[in-house]
Amino acid sequence: MNKKGFDTIEKNKFAQRLTSWFDQQQRPLPWREDRDPYKIWVSEIMLQQTRVDTVIPYFRRFITRFPTIESLANADQEEVLKHWEGLGYYSRARNLHAGVREVHAKYGSRVPDQADEISAIKGIGPYTAGAILSIAFGKPEPAVDGNVMRVLSRVLLVEDDIAKQKTRKYFEQVVKAIIPEDDPSAFNQGLMELGATVCTPKSPKCLLCPVRQHCQAFQENRQAELPVKSKSKAPKVETIAVAAVQNENGEWLIRRRPETGLLGGMWEFPAFKVDTALNKKAQLAQKMCEMYELKVELHDRLRNIQHVFSHLKWEMSVYRGTVEGTVQQEGHLFCGSSMLEKYPFPVSHQKIIRMITER
Repeated sequence: MNKKGFDTIEKNKFAQRLTSWFDQQQRPLPWREDRDPYKIWVSEIMLQQTRVDTVIPYFRRFITRFPTIESLANADQEEVLKHWEGLGYYSRARNLHAGVREVHAKYGSRVPDQADEISAIKGIGPYTAGAILSIAFGKPEPAVDGNVMRVLSRVLLVEDDIAKQKTRKYFEQVVKAIIPEDDPSAFNQGLMELGATVCTPKSPKCLLCPVRQHCQAFQENRQAELPVKSKSKAPKVETIAVAAVQNENGEWLIRRRPETGLLGGMWEFPAFKVDTALNKKAQLAQKMCEMYELKVELHDRLRNIQHVFSHLKWEMSVYRGTVEGTVQQEGHLFCGSSMLEKYPFPVSHQKIIRMITER
C-alpha cells in the first residue's frame, strides 16, 4: 500500500481548497437545510447503496410523516416499512426504527454526541457514526464511504482493494490525520460531494477538481485505474412461482414475510421456489394445496418478472387463479384490491399489484 500522506502545509492547503469548494458548489439537498442529527441519520441510512436523486422524494415523505425521533419511535413497524416501500434494502428501515427506539428510550430522544455511545446504537456503523458526529455536532471524526475511498485512492495513489476492511481502516486513519478541527462537517461532506459529482467512477472531471494539485493519480494519468476493487460474485439465481389468487369474494390472498431475513416484515403474494425442470404451474398448485389446504385452481400466467438483489436474482413466474376456503396460518389474510395499498410490498410484488388492478 502506498502510504505517502500529506505534510502539514499540504494537508492544510488540501483541506482549505476542499472546504472552500464545498461551500460554493454543494448541492442544495433537503438534509442540508439544518444540522438536525436525526435528519442526518435518516438521510445517511437512505443513501446507503442508493442514488441521491432517488432518495430525495423518499426523504421528504419520510420526514413529513416522522419529523422527530419520538414520532418514528412510536410508529408501528409496518407503517415505517410502508413509507420505505420501493427504496429497497428494507433491513435499513428496520434497523433505523430499532435504533431510533433505542435513542428514544435510553437518551430521551436526543442523539448522543459521543463516538462510543452513538456507535453502539443498532444500525449505526463507523461511516454513519462519523457522518452524524462531524456534520451535526462538529466532531473531527472520519466518515469514509465509497466516494471518499475513491477520492483518496486517486489523491494518494493507493492501489489496495477498497473492498477489504483493512483498506477502509487505512482511509479512516488518513481522514483522522487531515480533517480540520474547525470545520469537519464541510471537510467530510466535501470529500463525499467531490466523489459524487467530480471524482466519479468513470470519466472523472479532473479539470474541475479543486484538489487536483494534490492528486498523484492525476499527475501520473492513472485516474481510470483507481480505485482497485475486487469484483463481487454473480448473484445466485432462484426460480420463483407466485400465486395471485382470489376467493369467492374477489379478495386476494397475501402473506407477511418473517420479521428477520430478506424483505423481513414486508407483504407479498404466496411465492415458492420451484424446480425449473418441472412444470412450474403444477408445482405452485401443489405447494399451495399442501400449505393452505385450500382448493386452488390456477389459470393463465400473467407474466414473468425479474428482480435482482445484491446477492440474489429472482426469476418470477406469476399465475392468476382462484381459491376456495379460508386460511388459518398467522400472517396470512384475504384482502380486497382497494386495501392492497395499505400494506408494504416489495417492488417485485408492487408490479404484480399493478398487473392485477389494471386487468
